[in-house]
Amino acid sequence: MVETKIITQIDELDKKRCMVYIDQEYAFTIYKGEIKEYKLSVNYPIEDKVYQIIKTEILPKRAKKRCLNLLQKRPYTERKLRKKLEEGYYTEDIIEEAISYVKSFHYIDDYDYAYQYIFYHKESESRKKMEEKLMIKGINRDILQKAFADSYADEEEAMEIEMEQAQKLLRKKKYEHENTDWKEKQKIYAFLVRKGISSSVIKKAMGLQDV
Repeated sequence: MVETKIITQIDELDKKRCMVYIDQEYAFTIYKGEIKEYKLSVNYPIEDKVYQIIKTEILPKRAKKRCLNLLQKRPYTERKLRKKLEEGYYTEDIIEEAISYVKSFHYIDDYDYAYQYIFYHKESESRKKMEEKLMIKGINRDILQKAFADSYADEEEAMEIEMEQAQKLLRKKKYEHENTDWKEKQKIYAFLVRKGISSSVIKKAMGLQDV
């Protein structure tokens, strides 16, 4: 026996869409034209056939299309793409289906996203800054470690790049070891730390033994 589902609330979300609640719980968001097409009304049951069409055909297709449209414009991490779908009021089951769909075609790949970001930014950003930005975007630490390992020939190259970044920043500060007093050196040291440069590289670049 099919359980009867009663529409208990329909709220206008914007000029085109409405949020539908079934048995006091949020169920889905659809266009106003679809409300009329399927004759959805408050305090009336929704036919199981109509419910299944909306939940298994209309909304999954719409969510997948939304993902593809977003990914055509720029790359997204899985977390960011999920966030976009949540903002569109898709329910978790629909989001999972849409994410699985685009992942199956490798349209989203957190490792590839991280690798590409590091490849194009490693000359201009410190590893720490890149890690912070990528983690905010939802890349987990295991993926990050692999992406960083694959983005540099070896640790020596990574150190050389970071040293070049530190030296460039020091030139902008017009830093000279012999002509800079200790208080100013401490300020410059703190500045480089905020830029994400490691302490060992900073000390070597500034010609310091200890700070």
